[in-house]
Amino acid sequence: MTDRDTQLQQIIEQNPGIQFREIMRSSGLKNGVLSHYLGKLEKSGIIKVTRGPRQSRFYPPQITEAESIVIKALRKQTPRDLLLALVENDGLEFSQLVKEVKKSPSTVSLYLSQIVEDGLVEIKLVDLKKRYHIKARDLIDKLIEDYRPSLLEKPTSGFEDIINSF
Repeated sequence: MTDRDTQLQQIIEQNPGIQFREIMRSSGLKNGVLSHYLGKLEKSGIIKVTRGPRQSRFYPPQITEAESIVIKALRKQTPRDLLLALVENDGLEFSQLVKEVKKSPSTVSLYLSQIVEDGLVEIKLVDLKKRYHIKARDLIDKLIEDYRPSLLEKPTSGFEDIINSF
């Protein structure tokens, strides 16, 4: 393995779920060069890539499918804020979540439905009111513990939230 391979592997190990542009910024490599090295690392099984619409995320090979879903949510500001609010106060209602994350109801609704669909949060009817509960608490706690500060304290811009909501 070259120094460059090792450098890229370390960036991905420390920042599971990192996106291509973030790796480009961290490594200082140009688009084509980075694509070449990441392709090589993926082929040899040193990294794992999940490709979604408009973005690819890069993970160390030991990250499971379930972990990658949690990591993806924790790497975006609004889903992360929703999950952390529910970790602190499980069973919040929609209006309470809107207050907690300080985003518009439509933004909260969009991301809340995503994390429910991903199986991280479930909806329970309590006294005829919808309440949101963490489903994957142990996994979320473990990943926050393992990858703090990279998953929690790296501010992702609100701009990314806007782009990713389309």
